[in-house]
Amino acid sequence: MNPQIEFCPNVDCPARGQNGKGNIIIHSRQPERYKCKVCGKTFTATKGTMLYRLHKSLDVVKIVITLLAYGCPQQAIEAAFGLDERTVADWQHRAGQHCEQVHQHLVECPRELGQVQADELRVKQQGQVVWMAMALQVPTRLWLGGTVAKQRSFELIKSLMEKVRASALCRPLLFCTDGFSAYFRAIQEVFREAVPTGQAGRPHLRPWDNLCIAQVVKQYARRRVIGITRRILQGTAEQIQTILRSTQKSETINTAYVERLNATFRSRLASLIRRGRSLARQTLTLYHGMYLIGTVYNFCTYHKSLRIPGIVGGHKWLPRTPAMATGLTDHCWTMEELLLFRVPPSRWSPPKKRGRPSTLTKSLAAQWCS
Repeated sequence: MNPQIEFCPNVDCPARGQNGKGNIIIHSRQPERYKCKVCGKTFTATKGTMLYRLHKSLDVVKIVITLLAYGCPQQAIEAAFGLDERTVADWQHRAGQHCEQVHQHLVECPRELGQVQADELRVKQQGQVVWMAMALQVPTRLWLGGTVAKQRSFELIKSLMEKVRASALCRPLLFCTDGFSAYFRAIQEVFREAVPTGQAGRPHLRPWDNLCIAQVVKQYARRRVIGITRRILQGTAEQIQTILRSTQKSETINTAYVERLNATFRSRLASLIRRGRSLARQTLTLYHGMYLIGTVYNFCTYHKSLRIPGIVGGHKWLPRTPAMATGLTDHCWTMEELLLFRVPPSRWSPPKKRGRPSTLTKSLAAQWCS
């Protein structure tokens, strides 16, 4: 037990989310509990992780979640470990919720994306059809997130673009999508900045500079591609060629990278199989399964196209995960690291009240808000 790397998870504590400040001490070793000297609250070592209040061995949970993340049927897991189907489903939901929090904390941070490809998947459910939209950063193969909706509509695409917007800096950016018309409107509405005018009322929204949009439209006949049309909806051909040269090996507008990602998700999530009997009963199950697979893909899976020539130790190639290529981490995470990762709460800020702040509030703000 190391209290120096722990932080207080109490949202009402001024020291919440900060470690190495000397405010965390060991409360008990069996079970493992810590105590915050600022708020006086105690908390278990698994608070904020997928294993919180889960009375099962870490090894069993880790193996089950690993099998779920790599496409093992749920019935096989139940038969192998003697677990109830509700237990396996609950663990999958827990893992999906935890992975979504990890994704929001680490991936949804502004950075230069270069090129983004987006696509939608038609998913069969019991009695209905839903749509799953996902986005990928091409240079690092980083999965940027996904959304699920009952219809393939503008709201689905706009929700996806908002997730991409949370991960993007205002730099030259190329979007490559299919021929769905909602992409152009959603990108133009989301990727705008407010221009302050100093006057009352809503500020003017200015679109991003150097924002390019291209589409790849495929023509089918008897379930075969007979033609491909490439359209440039925004930007010039020279701008797009420059971004393509810096983000991928070829200079051809395509959506091959996100389509390859779709194949990975189809192989690992049973409800995405085109002609199968494993249908998702609830949309929330599909959503949590998507985030579990996407986060494991980002942090725990080596990507062959991201390997670099080895220099140290005589290695011919050094493998990398999408998170390593992006700079989010320096090593490939294990499943245990992912499940035990704790997302710190936001920093405490003094409450806004009328009048002058008290001496206690000033001292707390000077100690924990600096």
